[in-house]
Amino acid sequence: MLAEMAEQPAVLGALLERRPDIHSRVRPLADPAPPGIVLVARGSSDNAAVYGRYLLELVVGRPVALAAPSLFTLYGARVDCRGWLAVGLSQSGETPEIVDVFRRLREAGARGIAVTNDPGSPLAQAGDAVVELGAGEERAVPATKTFLAQLAAFAVIAEALGPVPWADAELEALPGHLAALLDDPRPAREAAEVVGDADGLIAVGRGFQYAVALEAALKLKETALLLAEGLSAADFRHGPIAVMKHAFPVLALSDGGAAAPDLAELEATLRERGAPLLRLGPDPGAELPIPAGVPETLAPIVTVVRAQQLAREVTLARGLDPDAPPGLSKVTRTR
Repeated sequence: MLAEMAEQPAVLGALLERRPDIHSRVRPLADPAPPGIVLVARGSSDNAAVYGRYLLELVVGRPVALAAPSLFTLYGARVDCRGWLAVGLSQSGETPEIVDVFRRLREAGARGIAVTNDPGSPLAQAGDAVVELGAGEERAVPATKTFLAQLAAFAVIAEALGPVPWADAELEALPGHLAALLDDPRPAREAAEVVGDADGLIAVGRGFQYAVALEAALKLKETALLLAEGLSAADFRHGPIAVMKHAFPVLALSDGGAAAPDLAELEATLRERGAPLLRLGPDPGAELPIPAGVPETLAPIVTVVRAQQLAREVTLARGLDPDAPPGLSKVTRTR
């Protein structure tokens, strides 16, 4: 896991170098403009799709939905997707359920983009265009470099579909930001001490950081065997905040953008309740700091690295092997 995390700046840099090629593959599929976009994924890829949903809906100005695969595979749903754009995500490109649903959407009239690490996979063969992640083999069960590449792939796809809220230089600076974080593991080690032997953890984010809250919780579940929950900061207030009577640690993700004031208000509330608080964001006083000045629409590509570091350090502190969580395999063959 550590070695594959260390590859992320290079993986990201190589993907960004292929932007013109990816744009040329994707742009024709958006002409004429689709009435909407549907994303098909499971597991960590589904968390990446949450980021994709926020980003693409903002850029394209059309509804973006996350598919419910079980509606197709268990209940035989038939939908009219004529003119829509379907994006299928699978790191391996082999998950039968995702390949099946992606094919059904294509048969229902959608134009299809396959986002995968294997350009020869069944998912890739089912698409009109393939966005190859180029992350190479990932041997550790917890996805790190391929998940980050999926986030970056959505950013590049967004550039092909409409005007994006960042400059080229801001996107191209991301590999350097990742390298700086990976060279600084100390904050994650110290944050792991705050988590200690807690039975649970709540990861909260809002807007573009919601996807990272979900992914941080997933990584802590599958590596540290910690009962972690990822929630929108807004939804957290609507009932789940009651669990804080147990004083679970809270990982609060902020990017300094539009949702930052809401996160700051929630953090103040949590301090009043005595919850152990780990702040991840551009504030230099944050327990898990990230570089300042990264556009909030790109910040998940940076914040997820801190979340990965935290998951690994908590896992090691508990005497577990982050590379091989018990009962998990690299490809989950759901149908």
